[in-house]
Amino acid sequence: MKPNQEPESDRSLNKVLSQWVVDAPLPPRFQEQVWQRIERTKPQPVTPFSISLLRWLEAILPRPRLAYSYAAILLAGGMIAGTWAAQAQNTRMQESLSSRYIQSIDPYQTVSYGR
Repeated sequence: MKPNQEPESDRSLNKVLSQWVVDAPLPPRFQEQVWQRIERTKPQPVTPFSISLLRWLEAILPRPRLAYSYAAILLAGGMIAGTWAAQAQNTRMQESLSSRYIQSIDPYQTVSYGR
């Protein structure tokens, strides 16, 4: 850090600064542009994903008929995926229960279905 400057140099600097005059005009709409830059530097509020998704859907699906068909397709896809996942889970559970039942009757028997 620099040590404090001498008071005499401060006086000479103040004298030079007091004599300085700006005679150049500001560009047109200068103040408006400054405020626009300030607004752009402000952090934008973070919106939750669900609100962003709803806004996107509102922009994409402005007509109710299209929105209903889109929702129906998503619902049908979800039902198909759920049925498929449930069927796979039931198959695994059935194999596990079958194997346990056979082992409960004959503990020395090993069964491997579907492998």
